[in-house]
Amino acid sequence: MGSGKMSIFQSVLLGVFGVFIVVAVLIFAGFTGLVGGENVIGEVEIWGELDDRAFTTVISSIVESDSSMRSVTYVRKDPRTFHSELDAALASGRGPDAFLLTQDRILQDRGKIVPIPYDQLSQAQFSDTFVEAAELFLADEGVLGIPIAIDPLVMYWNRDILSSAGIAQPPRYWDEAYTLSEKVTKRDDANNIRISGIAFGEYANVNNAKGIMSTLIMQAGGDIVEKDTKGELTADLSDRQGTVAQPTESALRFFTEFANPTKKVYSWNRSLPSARDMFAAGDLALYFGLASEAILLRAQNPNLNFAASPVPQVRGVDRNLTFGRVYALAFPRSADNGAGAIAAAYILAAKDTSAMLAEARGTPSPRRDVLAQNTGDEETAGRVFRNAALVARAWLDPDPEQTDAIFKGMIERVTTGVSRLTESIGRADQELTDLLSGDE
Repeated sequence: MGSGKMSIFQSVLLGVFGVFIVVAVLIFAGFTGLVGGENVIGEVEIWGELDDRAFTTVISSIVESDSSMRSVTYVRKDPRTFHSELDAALASGRGPDAFLLTQDRILQDRGKIVPIPYDQLSQAQFSDTFVEAAELFLADEGVLGIPIAIDPLVMYWNRDILSSAGIAQPPRYWDEAYTLSEKVTKRDDANNIRISGIAFGEYANVNNAKGIMSTLIMQAGGDIVEKDTKGELTADLSDRQGTVAQPTESALRFFTEFANPTKKVYSWNRSLPSARDMFAAGDLALYFGLASEAILLRAQNPNLNFAASPVPQVRGVDRNLTFGRVYALAFPRSADNGAGAIAAAYILAAKDTSAMLAEARGTPSPRRDVLAQNTGDEETAGRVFRNAALVARAWLDPDPEQTDAIFKGMIERVTTGVSRLTESIGRADQELTDLLSGDE
């Protein structure tokens, strides 16, 4: 390998890991196909469900100064069919060189991908570079994906509704949501909700309901799944002795009270529009959405007077926490150009590139050094998004569609009066246990 070619490698790798140059050289040392000046990466096709405009913009910007990325393309797939299309493509050997893997698909897809061994990228180096929520991509066999995006849950609030009710600031703690709901919710003589304080209590028309419930459970000190003494994943909504874990019970009780017509805080029911549509229409005070939804809300209603704030926390608990979705580039075993895909992934995850991609998407970077930068937006939603990324957490979901049904059933059995809290949680825990053990 000539000295000129080695300098190209080092310039790329330094941008990815900073002082981790020795480790970076090890990462690429075995990939002789990467040598070749402008053709150092070659043709790489990346699949994902995220909008392609941000990726196209960033890749085009990189190519202006680094022609090695000129044959890297991002193909946006329909989120509704992405995973089935990916599975079919990988099975036939015609899939992409890399694809966007979210933490809720790790358990389903880990057997399809090539991990990066820890002797090439250590757990400590990964954790020092990326936010804590990304650590779900650290598996026994190595790093399952290189994080390039994070989408944390935040609280959007309608300035006009709160001001009209004499409320100067959005709630910082969950108990303040009770007072807010009572003050701002408006109902007609038939008890139909016209203006809602908070869209909690149902599942089908509450966007991000699973993420909200996950936040409430984790904030209360609980887990959804955990590893047992043998390292196996187990459900943790209830304990093994049959006594309902207090965090899940308190979270479910709080969430469902807002859908109880007998309560003063009643502010939501299943006959209403989706929470996001109602917020965009100006008829919902608080909406809990992902950072990426800010752009969608502005598009739905350019005149909506709203702001973003952190998700409320449990009063008296020092540890802040919210739910977040992490996107990482993973490398399928059937990739035609796996070496080039890894090289491209490290460029896309580099500090400057990560900052560009975050700005283009309107979401925070998953890199700690980017989040630490002062970007001049300290009083805007950007600060809220960055702080939320730092405290974001998630869990290993065995099957997002089936756990949607489990959470939906757990909530609706309570709101319809079919089951008591403890009974509904116990059933959900058993369903999740069966899913984790493959008995479904």
